[in-house]
Amino acid sequence: MKKSLLLTLLTMGLLAGHAAVKVDRIDPTDWFAGMKNPTVQLMVYGQGIRDAQVTTDYAGVTIDSLVRLDSPNYLLVYLNTAGAQPGTIQLTFKQGRATKKVPYTLKARAMSGDRRVGFTNADVLYMLMPDRFADGNPSNNQLAGMRNYVNDRSKPSLRHGGDIEGIRQHLDYFNQLGVTALWFTPVLENNSPDNPLGYSTYHGYATTDYYRVDPRFGSNDEYVRLVEEVHRHGLKVVMDMIFNHCGFEHPWVSDMPSADWLNTPQWLAQRADKNSSDPRGTDYVQTSYKLTPILDPYASQIDTRETVEGWFVPGMPDLNQRNPHVMNYLIQNSIWWIETAGIDGIRMDTYPYAYADAMARWMKAIDDEYPHFNVVGETWVEQPAYTAAWQRDSRAARENSYLKTVMDFSLYEKLDSAKTETTDAWWRGFNRVYNSLVLDYLYPNPASVMAFIENHDTNRFLENGRDVKALKQALALLLTIKRIPQLYYGTEILMNGTKDKTDGDVRKDFPGGFPGDTRNAFTRQGRTKDENEMFDWLSTVLHWRQGNDVIVNGRQIQFIPHDGIYVIARTLAGRTVLTAVNGTPGQRTLNVARYAEVIGRHTTAVDVPTGRSVDLTRDIPMEPRATLILDF
Repeated sequence: MKKSLLLTLLTMGLLAGHAAVKVDRIDPTDWFAGMKNPTVQLMVYGQGIRDAQVTTDYAGVTIDSLVRLDSPNYLLVYLNTAGAQPGTIQLTFKQGRATKKVPYTLKARAMSGDRRVGFTNADVLYMLMPDRFADGNPSNNQLAGMRNYVNDRSKPSLRHGGDIEGIRQHLDYFNQLGVTALWFTPVLENNSPDNPLGYSTYHGYATTDYYRVDPRFGSNDEYVRLVEEVHRHGLKVVMDMIFNHCGFEHPWVSDMPSADWLNTPQWLAQRADKNSSDPRGTDYVQTSYKLTPILDPYASQIDTRETVEGWFVPGMPDLNQRNPHVMNYLIQNSIWWIETAGIDGIRMDTYPYAYADAMARWMKAIDDEYPHFNVVGETWVEQPAYTAAWQRDSRAARENSYLKTVMDFSLYEKLDSAKTETTDAWWRGFNRVYNSLVLDYLYPNPASVMAFIENHDTNRFLENGRDVKALKQALALLLTIKRIPQLYYGTEILMNGTKDKTDGDVRKDFPGGFPGDTRNAFTRQGRTKDENEMFDWLSTVLHWRQGNDVIVNGRQIQFIPHDGIYVIARTLAGRTVLTAVNGTPGQRTLNVARYAEVIGRHTTAVDVPTGRSVDLTRDIPMEPRATLILDF
């Protein structure tokens, strides 16, 4: 009996010593030689991989450290590639007597980081949701292997089938319109099932794989080819990223690498308790969505914790960016997409919800490697003083954010209010816009602030109507002030909608982008008379704006609204662009003498949208809610 037991134990030991080494995947999937920061973190996934030893004999590559996390199924390998040339590294993983050789590619870079140039105020960004823009490949609408979902265009919160190929097929449309950069909402894998209430993650903000394009949009190769073709069309690409949270179906949730990989993860155990009266558990922390505690000098601990550590929604786990390994992973992921796809910018979702010091570390890493690249952070507070504190080199910030571009929610809110108000002598109407721009002295760089009149998270500017006059006024200001303008898809064809119905009502399908559509608004023939008139107006202004040095570099001068008319001018080297909007429902007159300091000796101007000549020697009548963009 004793001999038999001893033999069994010895056999088990030998089997354990010869058990195969499991390496299921490595993130990032490959890396690049010649980076300024030579260190790369490899996150190795595999059952029981934590205790493996790792070696390599590749010239110029050394292993700085191995980090063994709480979960036995992850191992972090920190490589130093300072002296390495492009090629295939052989990584040898050893556990007991078992070994496994895994090839890992070190690629050559397409160009040095200082040659990559991001978007600037010379650009106009066109934001679109891939799922709602165009379906160029219906065969990827319903794919096996993805968690339960339905593709149904009749349901505003389910997937509709738009994809990368649909965008690619309409690149000429963007050139016709006159925009210069494309911002897609996230394209990475969101492999979460539809929930019982009929909601899906079609929007892309619940990432389940940071290195894989969602196959319902296309493949990584298709995305890379799209960026290349976008560049051939003279356009730029801005990639939407999310560092604050991931999707609930990310492997990190079911098997957390370490106990502190997520913020407030304790409720997950309670959620698994089927006897719990609250499936979220007593330890669940929901964000308050209020960003003010981050900068509030009097903020309470609980308010700050709810903002930064609370989950965005129960299906979007909050990442702990103060865990250095989490942040290393995210920093590398953004660099990998810059190098792999050649993107021209990043839009970072929910920017202040993440830890400010960790995000500053990310921005510094990006700036060190790509000094001319640009990132815009979503900073949704409607006070300029708050927003300005997040911009790089702000004197109001506790520490430098290194974030070059912030989003101007103040201007959005002021324009949204002005569209339904009469401009009075003090506060209402376009006085709101004037008073918002007065505070530009708070920004270290007002020209690197992104302005918009609507996006995927707001009501459409037109709401449920079609007030074209108000829309033209807002767009005229947006495209001529000292800002980086961002448009939302469909504005050019008067798309409307409100969030009080559902988010999907402001994210409708672009007509003509999907099989079976009864009309094609990508073409002149498929648009209505009103839609063509709006498209032509906007396209004319956008093409005029391209390469316009007055708009890019000109001095900005604004005038207090007078008799209901708001005037803002840009001047450079003897040339002037003057934008005037009548903020009243009545006939008004633009008194040219009042604006003599910008008109100077000029006697005529061209109204950009219409091409008509305007006499500057006499007062200019303005119809109710009229708009002028005068170039002279």
